[in-house]
Amino acid sequence: MLTDVPGVRVGHWTNADAKTGCTVVVLPENTIASGEIRGGAPATREFALLDPLRLVSTIDAVVLSGGSAFGLAAGDGAVGWLEQQGRGFSTKAGPVPIVVGMSLYDLTTGDGTVRPTAANGATAAAAATDGPHRVGLVGAGTGATVGKWGGPDTTTPGGLGTATIRSGDIVVSALIAVNALGWIDDGTTTADPGPRFAAADSDFGNTTIGIVVTNVKLSKADCHLAAQSGHDGFARALHPAHTSADGDALVVAATGTVDQEAADPAHVRVLVQHAVVSAIRSLGS
Repeated sequence: MLTDVPGVRVGHWTNADAKTGCTVVVLPENTIASGEIRGGAPATREFALLDPLRLVSTIDAVVLSGGSAFGLAAGDGAVGWLEQQGRGFSTKAGPVPIVVGMSLYDLTTGDGTVRPTAANGATAAAAATDGPHRVGLVGAGTGATVGKWGGPDTTTPGGLGTATIRSGDIVVSALIAVNALGWIDDGTTTADPGPRFAAADSDFGNTTIGIVVTNVKLSKADCHLAAQSGHDGFARALHPAHTSADGDALVVAATGTVDQEAADPAHVRVLVQHAVVSAIRSLGS
């Protein structure tokens, strides 16, 4: 699980009746991060600052949420909670918490009038623990489904999946909210998914989002390349992935407790890909 990386904390807010929720990942101070979007229908906040060319390299938290674009409000609650903790990018007016948000579409799974709010984001942040955390149909994964490509008869629950890969002192852990248009691929799925189900819901009910954290010291550019490798993991474990109806987005964060000299960034990229594949496939087992 994501808390296998020392210093990382994870908290959830879940509404099981409305089938939606949010998950807040609170990162250690000075965590460097970048990310990439490959799906055609993303819902994100502060994602542009993850570009390696942008000024700020560190982030304080990542919020995964249901509720589509409405659910991005959960990030405001995490920002407020972090401000109370004195966390954030230093400015003359005080620290400004840097919180990246990603949302998936679950509005037709349960009660679409209930979406994660700022208050819910603050609740999840306050509940964040560095111990074992729940996965499956919880937090951002509560209303997640997969297999919508084939229509209602092939749609099944998705959820939050996690996996950790270790190599010597290196730890790489992924937490992925899987709400794909396609299916979870265990490696044996046929190359032909068949005709896509012709309905509006199959075009607007998707998106896989997530975060990978490593204890390795990486640059922002290294994190960006690692996020690209993570998306390769999406393509291996979801069939099909990165469609025009998916907002697939991934953040890679490096806490930096293991020096880069002891960890080749190319090696870390391979571990990131495998962690993402394992996290997604954990929901299909």
